Amino acid sequence: MDKLRAMSLFIRLAERGSFTEVAEELGLSKSMVSKEISRLEAEVGARLIHRSTRSLQLTTIGEGYLRHCHDILERIDDAESFVQGAQDLPRGKLKINAPMALGISHLSQVFSDFMREYPEIELDIHLDDAPVDLIENGFDLGFRAASRPFDSGYVGKPLMDFSYSVCASAEYLKEQGPITTVEELSEHNCFIYSYFRGQDIWPLGEGVKVGGNLRVNSTPFMLDVVKNGLGIGFIPDFIAGNSIREGQVVELLKNVARPRLTLYAMYPARRLAPPKIKLCISFLERWFRENGAG
Repeated sequence: MDKLRAMSLFIRLAERGSFTEVAEELGLSKSMVSKEISRLEAEVGARLIHRSTRSLQLTTIGEGYLRHCHDILERIDDAESFVQGAQDLPRGKLKINAPMALGISHLSQVFSDFMREYPEIELDIHLDDAPVDLIENGFDLGFRAASRPFDSGYVGKPLMDFSYSVCASAEYLKEQGPITTVEELSEHNCFIYSYFRGQDIWPLGEGVKVGGNLRVNSTPFMLDVVKNGLGIGFIPDFIAGNSIREGQVVELLKNVARPRLTLYAMYPARRLAPPKIKLCISFLERWFRENGAG
């Protein structure tokens, strides 16, 4: 058997949690995937997965074996990347995780430009606002926003700084009246972003508790509802900036203190970062330096 292929299949199965999903993703039959995993278990002499009709779960041995599989395939990737880097032939796959809003506002153009410059690199991009463990899910690169650097398990390269804007439409303000203090927000229909760490506490001044009739996991969606005159949003500059400049929404409480965040490109700390990751990071740093937050 091709043990490296089987290890790769085992990792993918651990990530997806479904024989059916892995089979569909790879264009294989479910039985073929199952047989390959069974051969791997026979080869290593231990049960790696508990199977049931509804789900699968790694055994204790399987969890440990998974970590070793990641390490082995990572070392192979490092070796191949070294050869490619030495020959100045950047190629291979980059699996990338990024927030949905950033993908919509920036990344399609960023990576369109990247693909033109490096056509031999295959991009596998996953857009999702939910927090994801990069290492556990096998991502080479991720985008995260924070006010402080990340833990030592990752290397973070700063790309741009941004803040948030309190946004409402002129129509809403005409109907509900002007807003001149942070405290007044608690009396208005303020929308909540599902993944915002503060939830219903907006970090304006000393903080203000807000509430409203919309909770949503997409800031572009929220911005559209704000434009329709239905409420107020606390929205990242890179999403709301153009709408503010074009007069589609009004920025409120401009002089009130609020946090500034840094957008980082992050990758798992490794002994040797593959050249394709270093190359991508350098490209991103240059792109954001030249184009800013838009």
